[in-house]
Amino acid sequence: MMNPIIKAFFHEATSTFTYVVHDGNNPLCAVIDPVLDFDYKSGSTSTESADEVIQWVNDHKLTPQWILETHAHADHISGAKHIQAELGGKIAIGEHITLVQGAFKKVFNYGDEFVTDGHHFDDLMVAGSQFKIGDLDAKVLHTPGHTPACVTYDIAGKLFVGDTLFMPDVGTARCDFPGGDAETLYDSIHTLLNYPDDTELYMCHDYPPEGRDIRYVCTVAEQKAQNIHVGKEASKADFVKMRSTRDATLEMPNLILPSIQINIRAGELPDAENNGVSYLKLPLNQFN
Repeated sequence: MMNPIIKAFFHEATSTFTYVVHDGNNPLCAVIDPVLDFDYKSGSTSTESADEVIQWVNDHKLTPQWILETHAHADHISGAKHIQAELGGKIAIGEHITLVQGAFKKVFNYGDEFVTDGHHFDDLMVAGSQFKIGDLDAKVLHTPGHTPACVTYDIAGKLFVGDTLFMPDVGTARCDFPGGDAETLYDSIHTLLNYPDDTELYMCHDYPPEGRDIRYVCTVAEQKAQNIHVGKEASKADFVKMRSTRDATLEMPNLILPSIQINIRAGELPDAENNGVSYLKLPLNQFN
């Protein structure tokens, strides 16, 4: 199997990794989980972080074939539309994004103008479907639990896991978002842990404990032996109890309300109003 070349970019403000993946010969590449910078206090967006990715892609004479989202992120705004506008490529996400769109259409009380059919994305990836990134073979794994639309991309045997797993000393993702489910997440994680022990897993985030440097890749063997939530053959019942108890103590992500409104639109800002300004909605007294 061809070994992919993987470049990681770390967005410090949201602890997010963006990846560029290519085969080293063909100029076609994939950009995974790009970030748009956002200042909550002023409501302003900027493209500094996405432009760093764009510069690297241009410097290496690559062309995005795909811009892949692992899910509709709640902790950062997607830079997919900016990457696409500058470099091209098809924006893709798992087909169950329609469930996430439907759930948040209710949260934000959108009208009939917001159609929850996933048409905002260029491609809705079906579990088990196979595709190419240049000469690299890629496959879609449906790994729900954090959200119903979460997918993992198996690219030439390297797994880009989104928020399904974190580094072993951090654990696993929360399951209390609409459509999230701890039992489902446990099953999804074990889909990944059934891969060979030396399989590399590429994280979407890292929140390291004090004294450890940022990391973005580990192996299945490390996760099975060391993950503080699912390692050492933790049972599903214990995981569900732990996850449910822990999730009840967590605050909402800082950027969930602005980011989800944009990310369910594939990174597109809401349509500008008659003054030329785009607006986001802020539901009051809906969440504790």
